[in-house]
Amino acid sequence: MRTVIHFLLATSLLLTASAFAGDTIFQSGPQQAHLLELFTSEGCSSCPPAEEHLSNLQSDPRLWKQIVPIAFHVDYWDNLGWPDRFASHAYTERQQSFAREWGNGSVYTPEFVLDGHEFLGAEIPGTSVSGGNLTVKLNSSRILSVQYQPAAPSSTVVWQAHVATLGIALKNDVNAGENSGRRLRHDFVALSLLSLALHPGTNFATLTLPPPNEGEKAIAIWITQADHSAPVQATGGWTR
Repeated sequence: MRTVIHFLLATSLLLTASAFAGDTIFQSGPQQAHLLELFTSEGCSSCPPAEEHLSNLQSDPRLWKQIVPIAFHVDYWDNLGWPDRFASHAYTERQQSFAREWGNGSVYTPEFVLDGHEFLGAEIPGTSVSGGNLTVKLNSSRILSVQYQPAAPSSTVVWQAHVATLGIALKNDVNAGENSGRRLRHDFVALSLLSLALHPGTNFATLTLPPPNEGEKAIAIWITQADHSAPVQATGGWTR
């Protein structure tokens, strides 16, 4: 009987270890990581240099731990000569919500937003702000679990997680509009965007990601207070 029990226990531990071995883990440090958003479009002739700046972050040692980049392709250029296949009206609405929050009546591309604020600088500053600890696990079934430990625990604050799957090295031949005749390359392209509230008390939640899209190779996750746009912590990384 003892041999059977030992066998069952060893089998159970092996299965548990195998389950966790299949998880991909993304984890922030205690200091707040910057969330850098770029609003862009294939129909905009001034956007490729801004996208190249974002692409250069792939070789930056601060990537994912100190800087989490996302390119949101907006759709208000689509009727001006070239429909951007990566554009989404949801991303346009995201940019418009920033503009309303800042008291600005217009939107434009390319536009960088750093930690929920319009960013016109050339160099991303360092940060010493405590952002709490964010741990995210992604399993082989594309179930994502989010656990957040805020820097200042509160029983009244409701935290919200936001998850974007990202495309890398996406290329497109543009045949009309301001970039006609150019082959454009895009990195950190938002292919999907999901949000969910974390459970009060545990600050934990799970969600299932949509099926992978073309070129999906990374993920970005950030935390905000409910009904707030400014992130308090972010993380991300390569999924393959």
